[in-house]
Amino acid sequence: MSVSLHTIENPTEADSKPVWDGLRQYNIDASQLPMQREDVCIQARAEDGTVVGGLVGYRQWGWLYVDLLWIDDSQRGTGLGAALMAQAETEAAAAGCRWARLYTYDFQAPGFYEKQGYERWSVMEGYPPGHSQIWYRKALVPA
Repeated sequence: MSVSLHTIENPTEADSKPVWDGLRQYNIDASQLPMQREDVCIQARAEDGTVVGGLVGYRQWGWLYVDLLWIDDSQRGTGLGAALMAQAETEAAAAGCRWARLYTYDFQAPGFYEKQGYERWSVMEGYPPGHSQIWYRKALVPA
């Protein structure tokens, strides 16, 4: 079989799908674990329905992964971020998750996550240039 390489500029979801599907199937076969993933989205809305904060992530293999946490400037310092995190963690624990994980950057909110009980477990210095990406984890259920 002859194989050639093709770089795709601005790939679409359809371009990436065969790669994702192939890896997903390999992982299922190799790990014997289901690839089931439950997406998480919690929104904070003002009385008029405007979204003023939110959390996006997923639950998989007993872990909650917090991908995004955003709070509108008008709501920062009100406890809204802590409330969103607490709700996601409570729902994850009820769904069987034992751990949560996330990353942030040194110019974002490392202190916030530490106040929420997250433990720093990895730092990638120089990403992005001049900064660091910091990974955190937290036990949701006592060991």
